[in-house]
Amino acid sequence: MDPSHEPAGLPVEAPGLDVLESRILTVPNLITVVRLACLPIFVWLLLFEENRAAAAVLLGAIGATDWVDGYIARRFDQTSTLGKVLDPVADRLLFFTALVAILIDGCAPAWVCWAVLARETVISCATLVLAAMGARRIDVTRAGKTGTFLLMFAFPAFVAGASTFWWAPIAEDLAWLFVLPGLLFSYWAAALYVPIARRALAEGREARQRV
Repeated sequence: MDPSHEPAGLPVEAPGLDVLESRILTVPNLITVVRLACLPIFVWLLLFEENRAAAAVLLGAIGATDWVDGYIARRFDQTSTLGKVLDPVADRLLFFTALVAILIDGCAPAWVCWAVLARETVISCATLVLAAMGARRIDVTRAGKTGTFLLMFAFPAFVAGASTFWWAPIAEDLAWLFVLPGLLFSYWAAALYVPIARRALAEGREARQRV
């Protein structure tokens, strides 16, 4: 029998299935899912238990894992299409959920929270509109990643600054040290997305015309 042919009647395994699954069930994607699962716990600690200290620690851990999953993805070649979509979605859910809870609690300046919420709302709406118009997917810029990184440590510091920690005054100073450049990078990234979005929209149209 020719070994290059499968015997008749035997099922043939779909090629690339293991590769597809490995690119979905990656460690970075699992970390992102865990981050999302921790958000309700943060809200519960801050608003219902009124335990700002524990809430600050948890929010800081959630922010730190954003860097960890990105490092693992790059270092161990575990980047995936799902991860590129899921990670920024998780970041925005984190910001929206955490900032609304922080606004209700009052442990951070309201104008800072609204500045971040306004930016995230505009970016989220623009992303949906571009997707509906057939634009190619836009990757997060380095400026956007830097802004997100800084803000993810600024807000836990604000929460810690309003807690019973003995180092609460230091935490509040650190919060301002992180949040001001974080806002600067975030709005700079938003401005950079304008020409990038135009190119993405044009490339999406060209790709559809070639089909």
